[in-house]
Amino acid sequence: MKVPKYLQFIFIVALFFAACQADYIPKPKAYHRLILPQKKYVPFGNEGCPFTFEIPIYASTTRDTLFFGQAPSDPCWMDISLNSMKGKIHMSYKHIGEQNDLAKLLEDTYKLTSKHVRKADFIDEQVFHNNNAHGLLYDVGGDAASPIQFFVTDSTEHFLRGALYFQTPPNYDSILPVVDFIKEDVLHLMKTFEWEE
Repeated sequence: MKVPKYLQFIFIVALFFAACQADYIPKPKAYHRLILPQKKYVPFGNEGCPFTFEIPIYASTTRDTLFFGQAPSDPCWMDISLNSMKGKIHMSYKHIGEQNDLAKLLEDTYKLTSKHVRKADFIDEQVFHNNNAHGLLYDVGGDAASPIQFFVTDSTEHFLRGALYFQTPPNYDSILPVVDFIKEDVLHLMKTFEWEE
């Protein structure tokens, strides 16, 4: 049986209007699923440096060889690379003495952290103490370039400063799970940190 053309036309128009009435909901923006490694730590001691601590097994360390085109002021400057998370913790060591007064080192640390105030939503401080070391962890919230900064000292001879940087734009919403994950590692580093006598 042949369907008349006007019925075919009415059927196509009805189908068109039925299809146009459905609400279209665009897919929301999302970020890649993160598979974070399991936490496990190994001791780290750099030959010739007066400190030891524990680092995660998924991290690697390298000594700084150049600082703005020159040799660093101390051979104990190093980077802890977190390659799977595109992060790096830059660490610089200073011996406290006539050239490096503790008050000046603390002031420099405060100034370097406060430079992030323009982009930060907040800066929280967390004090810590262990056997022979104490320090401060700065949790910098917002789109700051360095979301975690810290220092460890014995207040008489040694001072170590660290700052976390990512190799990606600092979009706080997308890096927050990784920042929280690495913050646990930095706290573990600080808790296991020991100055060698």
